[in-house]
Amino acid sequence: MSISVQTNVASLNAQFYINQNQRFQNTAIQQLSSGYKINSSSDDPAGLAVANQYAGEVTQLTAGVQNATDGLSALQIADGGLNNISQILGRLQILASESASGTFQGNRATVNAEYQGLLIEIDRQAANIGLNVGGANNTNLTVYTGGGSSQANSQVTVELAGANFAVDSAALGISTSSVAGGGTGITGNTVNLSDTAGLFLTGTSQNFTFHVNTGSGNQDVTISVAGGSGGINGTQVISSLNNQLQAYGITASIGSDGTVQFGGGTAFTVTTTAAGTGPISATGTAVNSANYSIDAAAPAVATGTEKFTIQNAGGTYNISLDSTTGASQATALTAINAALAGSGIYAVKNAAGTAITLQSTSAFSVNETALATTGTGAFSALGGQAVTAASTTASSTGNALAALTALSAAISSLGLVQGQVGAGENKLQYATNLAQSQITNVSAAEAGIRDADVAAAAANLTKAQVLQQTSLAALSQANSAPQAVLSLLKNL
Repeated sequence: MSISVQTNVASLNAQFYINQNQRFQNTAIQQLSSGYKINSSSDDPAGLAVANQYAGEVTQLTAGVQNATDGLSALQIADGGLNNISQILGRLQILASESASGTFQGNRATVNAEYQGLLIEIDRQAANIGLNVGGANNTNLTVYTGGGSSQANSQVTVELAGANFAVDSAALGISTSSVAGGGTGITGNTVNLSDTAGLFLTGTSQNFTFHVNTGSGNQDVTISVAGGSGGINGTQVISSLNNQLQAYGITASIGSDGTVQFGGGTAFTVTTTAAGTGPISATGTAVNSANYSIDAAAPAVATGTEKFTIQNAGGTYNISLDSTTGASQATALTAINAALAGSGIYAVKNAAGTAITLQSTSAFSVNETALATTGTGAFSALGGQAVTAASTTASSTGNALAALTALSAAISSLGLVQGQVGAGENKLQYATNLAQSQITNVSAAEAGIRDADVAAAAANLTKAQVLQQTSLAALSQANSAPQAVLSLLKNL
């Protein structure tokens, strides 16, 4: 190797390694200072790309956890409201059970006032928690939690859409329910007895004539309600009627419209006389619509025999009316009731007292098999006769019994919604647990790529410092090496 003073190769090599060692030292210091192994794209381009993907996934999952927490909070608020509505339904059942008892002595109108108020409260609370029909939460609630292989797998859906998942009174099927006393109202009557401050029958009285058959024969019963000099209120009117009617199995009550109504399983019709300040606005009539019934004419059979068959679950009953048994209303009533003895079907006078009405608490059918030759029979045409079905709300307890049925269904419907909300809470909790687990594991994967190994970086810093010092020493030696050439020139 030649000796040269122009190019100091050893010095150049020393300078190169000084620069390398300086960069090595700077990198170690940067890693120790930042805590990251990758501080620029050039440090590890491929690793940085993967680490950035992990970082984005962690950011998305963190936001997803917050979304799930918010969704869980919304469902928990709804759940609390549902529990409260459940308690209200329990109170409604108590009120309906009280009114459904035939021995209830209170004012059903007062009970119904509380009942209707609670229905309004159910609607208010359902709207507050967004589970009324069309409410904010009466929809499919979709919560984005992230972390899935697709957007569909990154979402949790709680299905609460439609009327089946609403809990207002209409959706629960109880908005039109009532526990007011049911019964048969007098035709044309509009007098409202609900206002306890109103007074009736001041200085006068009003008569009610009932045509009754309790199973022991037909009776014409006249009930008189007097107001005295000071008059009486609506509750007192009902009390007076019930005191006189209880022996006949007939109950008076104030209906949902405030008018007087009559109910019970007894076969009866009723007509009233008018009174200026009475509980009935004008002369009117009523037929016990709580019973199955059919109107018949007042027979006046002259010749021949009218025959008809009445049938119910208990059996078949054949009735014949001739010129003796069917000569008049009175004889026909006696003959028909004798033939129907034990059937639960009774013949009574119609409200006007001029014809006949057949009534029963259970369903029955009538079939005319033979017409009278001359004269008038109970029915004017052969074949089946139209029987009017009983009204389920026409008895004093009918509305309450119907309400109990509706409330039972409402409780089942509410339970369905509660179950769906509870299942949604669990789904979101599980989704939150998974997202938190993914955050931990993905963060660990990102750290494996991006975070600095402090021990290794510290060792590298020490190594770089030593190499830097030796490089500088070597550079000093390399720079002094050309001076050896001077010794070759001393003897020249």
